Amino acid sequence: MPIATVNPATGETLRTFDALSAEETEQRIAVAHATFLQYRTTEFSERARLLHRAADLLDKDQDDIARTMTTEMGKPVAAARAEAAKCAKAMRWYADNAAALLADEHPSAADAADSGASRVYTRYRPLGVVLAVMPWNFPLWQVVRFAAPTLMAGNAGLLKHASNVPQTALYLEDLFRRAGFPHGCFQTLLIGSRAVEAVLRDPRVVAATLTGSEPAGRSVAAVAGDEVKKTVLELGGSDPYIVMPSADIERAAATAVTARVQNNGQSCIAAKRFLVHTDVYDTFMEHFTTRMGALKVGDPLDESTDIGPLATEQGRTDLEELVADAVRLGATALCGGGRPTGQDRGWFFAPTVLMGITTDMRIHHEEAFGPVASIYRVTSAAEAVELANDTPFGLSSNVWTRDEEEVDLFARDLEAGGVFFNGMTASHPALPFGGIKRSGYGRELSGHGIREFCNITTVWHGAEPGE
Repeated sequence: MPIATVNPATGETLRTFDALSAEETEQRIAVAHATFLQYRTTEFSERARLLHRAADLLDKDQDDIARTMTTEMGKPVAAARAEAAKCAKAMRWYADNAAALLADEHPSAADAADSGASRVYTRYRPLGVVLAVMPWNFPLWQVVRFAAPTLMAGNAGLLKHASNVPQTALYLEDLFRRAGFPHGCFQTLLIGSRAVEAVLRDPRVVAATLTGSEPAGRSVAAVAGDEVKKTVLELGGSDPYIVMPSADIERAAATAVTARVQNNGQSCIAAKRFLVHTDVYDTFMEHFTTRMGALKVGDPLDESTDIGPLATEQGRTDLEELVADAVRLGATALCGGGRPTGQDRGWFFAPTVLMGITTDMRIHHEEAFGPVASIYRVTSAAEAVELANDTPFGLSSNVWTRDEEEVDLFARDLEAGGVFFNGMTASHPALPFGGIKRSGYGRELSGHGIREFCNITTVWHGAEPGE
């Protein structure tokens, strides 16, 4: 895949970029490692000052970087501005909280004495240079939620971004440079996917994080495992959205639309499978299908647009094949189902509601990365749990109920990294984020995320004679 900005609303190639040579990549790794050896000794207060400065600059750049993101991957420009604002918020949260999150931890006096120590504590130390392999769907947020904790922990970062968002990738390097971070603290590597293995095998690169597809995750995990290097993986998702009889059905349906089509439906944590109790099925479907069919598809730079194009032509083709397979095997498209009329250019796909999904359809087992909702009718909470868990993924989940017994059941039994009640799944800097099963492992964000790339060190002092 060439490293290029291709406007998905038109299919026009706007800019192309040359990939770094092996020698240029090696030079950047060397700079990152040398910078880390110095930067790791800086105080939290200095790191926080720099990160606050980066957040302030991002606020000033919000309109420009939003238009860049929209032009590169097609998200509505209003959503792109919101993404930039969320990134600045996360930077400030880590700037303000990292020192406390990584403070030394002390066992009880009794446990310390029992270990034979006069003094003992756990210290979080930075690991070194961390490689981030990041996707195009949230081209700013996915990187910042890695970069903010990584830099606050005292590590250095290398970014291998998706090849269709090179301008956003270069902007991020420039942002941290303008904020005053030492040269080499955060660098973008404009390289193809085949060059990732050599970077990961470099002994100066000590760990990696990847957000992306399952095949990409398996590839990075295999190389890192061979090198015995730490990884965090956030992969695909096919999140259930369960609606039970006690829910506020109209509000559940309205939120369901946003949960399904956020980012043009291209979100790992988007609700994709809607499991609706038979007692409220007809009411929910009336509200949900009407709202899905009313969404405006069009130019993502138009402020009134709800749904822009898919990011790549291949992505649209993949989605078309999933929908066609479902319809061939008996599913019904209540709205949408293919390319919208009047959109002759670009990679658009109409918001779609599929009813009558069965387990022999590909869409039941695979992730639909676009504005396509799969609807199921269930008769009980137990059936909803069984169907929700019938997936190789386990990223997050959504449940609408006012019944506390059902709350306990779903929180206990749903196989996912998150269970969100009476609302849609969303990431927040203070909350751990990640999945299980084929959705990956490890956690981003919160204290759990910043500690993923730390050397968790036991520091033990023996008792001196007479003590």
